[in-house]
Amino acid sequence: MKKIHVAVIVLTIIGIVIGCARVPISGRRQLNLIPESEMMGMSFQAYKDFLDTNRVLADTDKNVVMVRRIGNNIKGAVEKYLADNNQTKRVEGFDWEFNVVQQDVVNAWCMPGGKVVVYTGILPVTQDEQSLAVVMGHEIAHAIARHGNERMSQGLALQLGGAALSVALSEKPALTRNIFLQSYGIGSTLGSLAYSRNHETEADKLGLVFMAMAGYDPQVAISFWERMAASGGQAPPEILSTHPSDATRISTLREFMPQAMKYYKPG
Repeated sequence: MKKIHVAVIVLTIIGIVIGCARVPISGRRQLNLIPESEMMGMSFQAYKDFLDTNRVLADTDKNVVMVRRIGNNIKGAVEKYLADNNQTKRVEGFDWEFNVVQQDVVNAWCMPGGKVVVYTGILPVTQDEQSLAVVMGHEIAHAIARHGNERMSQGLALQLGGAALSVALSEKPALTRNIFLQSYGIGSTLGSLAYSRNHETEADKLGLVFMAMAGYDPQVAISFWERMAASGGQAPPEILSTHPSDATRISTLREFMPQAMKYYKPG
């Protein structure tokens, strides 16, 4: 309890000193304690380590070609939206990269700096390019919204008393790297406990806008999440999870859909 109290005090003081940023589209105020340049430095190394220790599909693989096509389309949409809204700092230092790994896990993620991985295990659920754009838009939205930085900041505050990232890496490197990986859901399934309910809902909304701007119909998100719900087996009660229930998520998507559709212009 003492550690938690110290962490709360640390977060409060730093929040007063540095103020809060606003997340694109949602406008929510957020507190990120770690410079994004440090997060990206750690991300680039973690991404390389992950690729070095997993089976990465060849550049010529049809699924890799599809993932990179979607990724570049969404990247263009993200950069346009941020430029139009004077928020280009959100992608400063990004070095976008899209890869597919051979692993029978329903998962995908995006780390700081635009480092994206899609697992082959999610492709039978997405079924087509439009639905895969739902997943990739959602994961990229987490990175643009800097949700991982928020989670990492909370983890450092709770477990290491709010130590600076450089200090944490020096004194407790294994724990710090573990907090980082957990903050991005690496090695777990899509819908893991990496992000909070608010983060997931926010990423859903940002993702719909980004995929719509990229030329993908955001309405396919409803059928995709219905398939995810059907493939997930018996889900725990919503109160026991940090994620919105399937019914809540789909309901929220339906409510936000008219706004997302404003950005969709079919080719």
